[in-house]
Amino acid sequence: MQHPTLQMNGKKNIFLIGFMGAGKSTIARCLHSHHGMEWLEMDKEIEKSEGMPISEIFRRKGEEYFRELETGLLLSLESRSNTVVSCGGGVPLRSCNVEAMKRSGIVVFLTARPETILERVKDSHDRPLLEGHKDVEYIAGLLSKRLERYQAAADVQIATDGRRTAEIAEEICALL
Repeated sequence: MQHPTLQMNGKKNIFLIGFMGAGKSTIARCLHSHHGMEWLEMDKEIEKSEGMPISEIFRRKGEEYFRELETGLLLSLESRSNTVVSCGGGVPLRSCNVEAMKRSGIVVFLTARPETILERVKDSHDRPLLEGHKDVEYIAGLLSKRLERYQAAADVQIATDGRRTAEIAEEICALL
């Protein structure tokens, strides 16, 4: 899929969005290692600041509390530059989050088929929304509910199915 070249236009960061298992963390790590960008993993930052895993935050304090933490973290990133941010899967579902990302960066939507997502997350137990629902039908349903919001938030969309990490990272860099 060909994309026009994106212009950063003073925007300083790259925000990777997409469903859990789409490759956000892997691509962010690659951009960090091979292109010298700072790397911020939103879920890891929140876990560190709260002193507990995401699943425990959901259990103890609820999803809404967690979503507020995501928004606060995004707002704090507006002063940063040269940072690739791996966003949690629910980040683009809030308009205020999309606005914050667009103010300080380019938003890249990484896509993957439900079958690919299942293969990537099947052994993980740190994804509260999938726990007890690790099947293609459930993933496809949740993905379809989020797809329109992901697409609306994105400056560019890149499929990750069957592609090498370095190839995807190079495509992102070429766009910028």
